[in-house]
Amino acid sequence: MKRVSAVAGLVMAVTVVMSVGVFAQGRGAADTAGALPTIAQKTAGMQKFDGYFPFYWDARAGKIWLVIDRWDSEFLYLESLAAGIGSNDIGLDRGQSGGAQVVKFQRSGPRVLLVAQNYRFRALTDNSLERRAVEESFAQSAQWGFDVAAEDGTSTGTSALVDATNFFLRDAHNITATLRRTQQGVFRLDATRSAFYLPRTKNFPKNTEVEATLTFTSDEPGPLVRQVTPDASAVTVREHQSFVELPPPGFRTRAYDPRASFFGIQYMDFSAPINEPVEKRFIARHRLEKKDPSAAMSDAVVPIIYYVDRGAPEPIRSALVEGASWWNQAFEAAGYRNAFRVELMPEGVDPMDIRYNIIQWVHRATRGWSYGASIVDPRTGEIIKGQVSLGSLRAEQDYLIAEGLMAPYEKGKAVSPQLLQMVIARMRQLAAHEVGHTLGLMHNYTASTVNRASVMDYPPPVVNLSADGMPDLSDAYATGIGAWDKVAITFGYSDFAPGTNEAAALNKIMKDAYTRGQRYLTDQDARPASAASPYSHLWDSGANAVDELNRLMKVRAAALKRFGENNIREGEPMATLEDVLVPLYLLHRYQVEAAAKVLGGVDYTFALRGDSLTGLKPVPAAEQRRALDAVLATLAPGALALPEQLLRMIPPRPPQYPRGRENFRTRTYPAFDALSPAETAANHVLGFLLNQERAARLVEYHARDSRNPGFAEVVDKILAATWKAPGATGYNAEIQRTVDAVVLNYLMALAANDRVENQVRAIAALKLEELKTWLMSGMHAGQDESRKAFFFFAAGQIRRFQVDPKDVHLSTPFDPPDGSPIGADSDWGN
Repeated sequence: MKRVSAVAGLVMAVTVVMSVGVFAQGRGAADTAGALPTIAQKTAGMQKFDGYFPFYWDARAGKIWLVIDRWDSEFLYLESLAAGIGSNDIGLDRGQSGGAQVVKFQRSGPRVLLVAQNYRFRALTDNSLERRAVEESFAQSAQWGFDVAAEDGTSTGTSALVDATNFFLRDAHNITATLRRTQQGVFRLDATRSAFYLPRTKNFPKNTEVEATLTFTSDEPGPLVRQVTPDASAVTVREHQSFVELPPPGFRTRAYDPRASFFGIQYMDFSAPINEPVEKRFIARHRLEKKDPSAAMSDAVVPIIYYVDRGAPEPIRSALVEGASWWNQAFEAAGYRNAFRVELMPEGVDPMDIRYNIIQWVHRATRGWSYGASIVDPRTGEIIKGQVSLGSLRAEQDYLIAEGLMAPYEKGKAVSPQLLQMVIARMRQLAAHEVGHTLGLMHNYTASTVNRASVMDYPPPVVNLSADGMPDLSDAYATGIGAWDKVAITFGYSDFAPGTNEAAALNKIMKDAYTRGQRYLTDQDARPASAASPYSHLWDSGANAVDELNRLMKVRAAALKRFGENNIREGEPMATLEDVLVPLYLLHRYQVEAAAKVLGGVDYTFALRGDSLTGLKPVPAAEQRRALDAVLATLAPGALALPEQLLRMIPPRPPQYPRGRENFRTRTYPAFDALSPAETAANHVLGFLLNQERAARLVEYHARDSRNPGFAEVVDKILAATWKAPGATGYNAEIQRTVDAVVLNYLMALAANDRVENQVRAIAALKLEELKTWLMSGMHAGQDESRKAFFFFAAGQIRRFQVDPKDVHLSTPFDPPDGSPIGADSDWGN
């Protein structure tokens, strides 16, 4: 779900890569003492592949000989991973795009260099000396060095033959560095176990495609590699490299606008007049033009077509086609007829072929992010290829969530069709989301607050309660493209009639959208725990974060009340009830995050001067306090306790069903830990309420306007709802103490952290002193022994902390099990 976050989720917008050194391979068979043979002489008996760059396959030697007949002529060089490792944490997946560079071949005597051009710095001028000054000021990167082994002189120039074997059999995707970074060991490319993969080594008029099977070996492979390989000491993958003709002239760049939701390219133009910005920004988009730009609705000159992997099973395959096809609704809103199509991949098509936009079905050992990656022309921002990778286990996770909500396996009754319908609805939405990245769009995490206005948000299933109190999944996911998506595509792809003032027309599109109540904020505004927007959150729903949290807690309570053996299939081990319980118990985890961010929150947009959009505006004080009350209610023992009859149902796990990262942590192994879920939930909630940046904003906003809640008030309310709440009994009392310990841990962390704002530390230190005094006064007031012991221990920890913050030994709170798809989300996919 990455960014893909490159951006792609980020969404992965590919940029020029400059950090590759110069390598020279052996001289091959060239006779340096005399005249070089002709290409025909050198390649006698070899199989020729005609195409963009002709090459010869020497089957006896296992070599590829490349014919270079374009000198100082730019083209696009791409590398990608055709067959991956299958581990989310390692992140080397089938179909993964790598670097894209504008390169050219240059020859000096017997040596040929493949040189990457530096389009990050330019001079867009006809003055050759001005261009030369920029070119010589910034480095280029020679990607490889070749020796000429044969040549032909022609009327149009010289063609040279080089041995490209080592170039194509190298680790272009940097597998070894990734395995080292993910702590999987030091791997080396083993040339004796590497060779060309001929089924996907092809040539076409505008692109040359070469694929290689590469094997990486290690004496001490890491645990993640061991999980997904038959022999962890030898990891074999396939890497793909492409030489591609650059798009022809005629693509019209479109200036980047921060109010729209496009990613793009940027570069420095040193020829810009001194009264204009040097930094230039343009959005990334496909080339799309109307046959009749003057018509309100027109066919496209060349439509955009995406192809769905036939390896996806039914009914998911049809769902992917349908969901991705929703984008045609957005292009129709932009004035195009049949400009966007989705079809099944033609038989025999290579998904790595640059000519095809692909929606690929990817398998991994555990559920992980899906991605929408774009191959972008670094010169202009033109999207050349969209590459969507959809993780297959997403469907399994959605079904698991539905099982937890619906308890569908009641004896004598058929399983509700809502479970499968929910999964199919999610797959449609996921396909649309990832394709959106490959159309140039970033995430829009505010869309959920505007009637689910964009498929580029991260959507949770919207669960309602029917009249009889049963969870209802019939409206779990939205259908069709959203209102914001139509705005975005209209901004990015409109082909205006001749004579139109394009800048004014684009500005009107954005101003009209915001006037209608649309919003846009993205990853930087939603992902950090310190995020300040009351509207921009991942996996949230509802127009108001607080109202939706209160509603969702009722849904959660209703589902937990019914939770039991009907939540797992007949014949499954009873211990697997925990697997289904986890996503249900933490059903509110993202909505509580959204509500917590209302506290110390500030409403803002990416406003431009003169557009009259909302400036910086703190959330009203009453709404902040209401959010705090709603979030603290989720920490009450009654909200965190599990039913006794359920606790009696979950035995230790049997062989072949080990505990994993998607289970609760435990301090009672092998038995299920009845306090761990509460500790996990408390840790999650307090990590947002007592976030150091949020605390600093509370201090500042209260100082500027005393009506706003200050950090001291927030801490007092937290302590009143936890430590100082009326004492519970039995199981609920232990839950209360579990939560209290997490609160104490966070207050100590704030007071001791020298990176925290001083007044925040001061208030945290004061509240610890006040808590210690209160604890000492309460220890002799007829407390039961358990509570008295806990108060004694906590007061002692505070005293030790005040003497030496390092001399504290509180248990580290448990982190929640994985919620978002597993693996690093730094690419911001989905």
